[in-house]
Amino acid sequence: MNNDNDFFQRFDTPSSKSQTKSISTIIVACIISIIASILVCSLFYSFTNKNGNDINSSEVAKTTVNQTVSNPNLTQVSLKGYSDTAVYAANKVLPSIVSIYVEYEVNYFGRTQMASGEGSGVIISEDGYILTNNHVISSSDSSSFYEVSKANSVKVKLYKDDIEYEAKIIGSDEKTDLAVIKIEKSGLTAAELGDSSSVQVGEFVLAAGDPYGLEHSVTAGIISALDRHMTVEGVDYTVMQADCAINSGNSGGAFVNSQGQVIGIATLKLSGNGIEGVSFAIPINDTINIYKELIENGKIARPYIGFKGVDLDEATAIRNGLTKGIYVDTVLENSPAAEGGLKTGDVIVEIDSQKVETMDQLNAVKNTKNIGDKVSLKVYRKNMPINISITLGEE
Repeated sequence: MNNDNDFFQRFDTPSSKSQTKSISTIIVACIISIIASILVCSLFYSFTNKNGNDINSSEVAKTTVNQTVSNPNLTQVSLKGYSDTAVYAANKVLPSIVSIYVEYEVNYFGRTQMASGEGSGVIISEDGYILTNNHVISSSDSSSFYEVSKANSVKVKLYKDDIEYEAKIIGSDEKTDLAVIKIEKSGLTAAELGDSSSVQVGEFVLAAGDPYGLEHSVTAGIISALDRHMTVEGVDYTVMQADCAINSGNSGGAFVNSQGQVIGIATLKLSGNGIEGVSFAIPINDTINIYKELIENGKIARPYIGFKGVDLDEATAIRNGLTKGIYVDTVLENSPAAEGGLKTGDVIVEIDSQKVETMDQLNAVKNTKNIGDKVSLKVYRKNMPINISITLGEE
């Protein structure tokens, strides 16, 4: 048939071949095709079987490799050690973390209603003393629209305990944003305190607290920086920075190291669009003398001079015909400064023969003194140096 001739002509160019030869050629081609098919199938089976064996071998090898922890290159990518550290630290510190619930009054244009807040705290003694932030239990604030009272009620919930315990405010300190409260219960698990002076940038840190009422939550990260100096709402802080998440309610909770030791009290965070993982804690070493004095006296007694000053840099001083130092902006009435003769417009350059150029430097020297001590201030008044003796009062 023409169709058959047309088909075979694609392979056989000569048209004069005999019928017998054409049939022989077809038979040979078929045999070759069969043999080729058999070879291809054999090769495919061999390859597939070998590849399967390789995959199984690879999986076995991979499993074996992951289980081999003696290789230092593998410890860098293994998460088991990190996970074990977080689990250990959490289990150790959580029994020492409390949730704090506060009620206070808000006065709107003479109309009073109750409001509530939440925070966290760290148990520092078996007999019920708890360290937290001042702003957790002292919500006093005011504006032209409202006024917030101090806490009317403070209640505490312990780890794995649904009972709400009434807490008494033992003492608070606005300047360090620390406070101590107490519940009447013994046998509590006091937190183990670490040494915040030995903390290093990059080391593991876990934050434990009560964010948004989610009691006894933990987040983890690393220490991002140390000795950050910040001023928030008139309060000066020296804090450690971390990237673990803290939120409203974490205040007063703990920053914890890999040994489950408390190394800081969570107190601040940055928030806003584009800001993530910037949290701060008061180093625990800085809290020890404060909470001990709060327990003993209910307040922090600080030496007091009684003036408001402005740091005067060299350019500003020259521009105004003054000396670089601390410009006395206001002298408070009936203060040690007023009694000693300090006047508005004076520029302080020394305290007890130590040169000072900022209020922070002056306060650092002043705070090493005791109430009742006398200090000597060297000031420039109308560009003339004079010495003023001041007896430190109690703030």
